[in-house]
This record gives sequence, structure tokens and C-alpha cells, in this order.
Amino acid sequence: MGVGNDPVYNSSICFDPFPFPVCASDIADRIRQLGEQLDAHRKRQQAAHAGLTITGMYNVLEKLRAGEELTAKERVIHEQGLVSVLKQIHDELDATVFAAYGWPVTLSDEEILERLVALNHERAEEEKRGLVRWLRPEFQNPQGKKDAVQDEIPGTAPKKAKKGAKAAPPEKTEKRAWPRELPQQVAAVRDLLGEAGTLDLAGAKAAFKGAKDDALASSLDSLAALGLAVAAGVGPVRSWSAVR
Repeated sequence: MGVGNDPVYNSSICFDPFPFPVCASDIADRIRQLGEQLDAHRKRQQAAHAGLTITGMYNVLEKLRAGEELTAKERVIHEQGLVSVLKQIHDELDATVFAAYGWPVTLSDEEILERLVALNHERAEEEKRGLVRWLRPEFQNPQGKKDAVQDEIPGTAPKKAKKGAKAAPPEKTEKRAWPRELPQQVAAVRDLLGEAGTLDLAGAKAAFKGAKDDALASSLDSLAALGLAVAAGVGPVRSWSAVR
């Protein structure tokens, strides 16, 4: 976001809508530990060397990643900042964040961006249905109210039937839109599998509007290849189960 020619950070636009991962507590704890370790390392080295800057350390880090030779000045920064240790912490932090999302560490920057955009759209659709995934509920949801589900949204809760009245027929479940791009298709099938636990091709097809059998099977097989699902059986009885 910018005002005039100057960029301006706005948390409600830049931070709040970011699709953070929903992961196991041990992975979240490890990310927190690595973040604290990273912060402590930088502060410790800067305290020991008055002229050492964050910019200088990260410029050297980028050259290390690119395999470029360091200048004499950069070798001093490398030694003072223990930049190889800095790189090791960042590498472990990156790998742990990939694990939190359930993504392979081999993704390119472009592929990461594509997946984040797709996940952002998925979260937006969830919030329309009343499900909010609080990142820090102690600040964002201080009243401690549980996440709303669709029938808990004000005005949508089913009314109790009057005595003697006939029960209304169950509402037909609306099918989900089938994304056009492959990364979004895999992400959509991943979410469905996470909700269902186990899926066969017929069950997956019944959940999406306009999805083809081969595209669904390809998405499910991709999840299995990434270690996010386990395939069983062959032919029409084949099924996929989410890895918990």
C-alpha cells in the first residue's frame, strides 16, 4: 500500500488477510523457538560489534546463497555476524514453515505465491461461511467466542419446529466451485480431504461443481505424492485418506 510515492504498512491490509498456516502445536512451537533464536542471534552479534548492521549481514547472506565470492569487507561482516549460523537458522525456519503448510521445500518463489493467493481465496470463502481462523485469539478474539459455523451466523440458525409440524426436508448441500488452475485445484481437494478424512473419486466429484474425474484423481495423487494423503485400492474402489 502507498500514499503518494511512499510505501505505507497497513496491518489490516498487509497482515490480517495473510493466509497463515493451521498446523500442529509442535510445529507452531518450533517456529516460535526458531524466531526467538534468530532474534537473539542478531542482537547478540550486533551488541558485540558496534558497526555491524542487519543490512550488512543480510547482504552477505544473499551472497552466500548465490555462491558468490565475498569481498574483504564482507568477510569481516561474515565473521562478526556469524552469517553462516544466521543462514542455518533461516534454512531450518524455512523448512519448518513449509512443513506447517504441508508444502514441499522445493517450491519456487512463484509457486509459493500462487499457493498463498489460492489459500487466501479459500480463507475468504471460509469467512463468508462464518469460520474465522484466528492467528492470535488472545488479541483478535479476546472475548473467547468460539469460531462460528454456518448455522451459528446471526439470522441463519435453524428454527425449532412447532409441535406436530412436519419436519422440513434436508437442504441440499451446495457444491463447491472447481478452480481453474492446478495449484488451486490441489489445494481445494486437500481441504475437502482434510474435512472428510477419506475420499473416493465419487465422493470427491459430488463435492465439486464441474470437476472431471481425471483432474480430481490427479489432485488426490498429487497429495499422496507430497505425503499429505495415502492411497489405497485400485480402479473404482480406490480411495485416499488424509495424513493426520
